[in-house]
Amino acid sequence: MQINYNRIRWENYAQIETIMCGQPVAERSREMINSNVFDYVDVLGKAADASWKRNDILANNIANVDTPGYKRQDIDFESQLRRALGNSRYESVDAKVSHVTSTELDARVYTDAANFSYRLDGNNVDIDTEGVELAANQIKYNGLISSINQEFTNLKLVMK
Repeated sequence: MQINYNRIRWENYAQIETIMCGQPVAERSREMINSNVFDYVDVLGKAADASWKRNDILANNIANVDTPGYKRQDIDFESQLRRALGNSRYESVDAKVSHVTSTELDARVYTDAANFSYRLDGNNVDIDTEGVELAANQIKYNGLISSINQEFTNLKLVMK
C-alpha cells in the first residue's frame, strides 16, 4: 500500500500509523522508553563516563610527574561492573544488564600504591606507564562511544 504522506492531514497520521503498524508512534515510543531497551546504552554510558574521568585522572598524573610526594591516582570501574553483572552465573547478559542500577556503577577514585615510591622525592608516577595507560584508555573510550552509536543505530532500524 503506497501512501502519500504529504497529502494527509496531521490528525489522520495517527490513524494511518495505527492501521499500518498496530499502534500510533507516540504509544510505541512510550512503550519503548518504559521497556529495557536502553539498559545497554545506560551501562555503556556509565562506562564511557568512567573512561572520560580516567582520562582526566591520568592526565593529572602526567602533569604531576615532577611534583615531590605526589601519589598517582586511578579509577576503579571494571570491578564495579564485574560485581554488578556477576551476581548470577545462570542469568543471560540481558537479564544481568536489566538488573543493574546506576548507583552500582559509580566509579571510585583511589590512590594507587600510596606507600610505595621508587623515587627519592616520594613521587610514584612513572611517565611511561601513564602514557601507555592513557593510550589504552583512549582506545577503550573510542570503542565505548562506537558501541553506543551502534546501539542507537540498531534502535533506529527497529523503529523504521
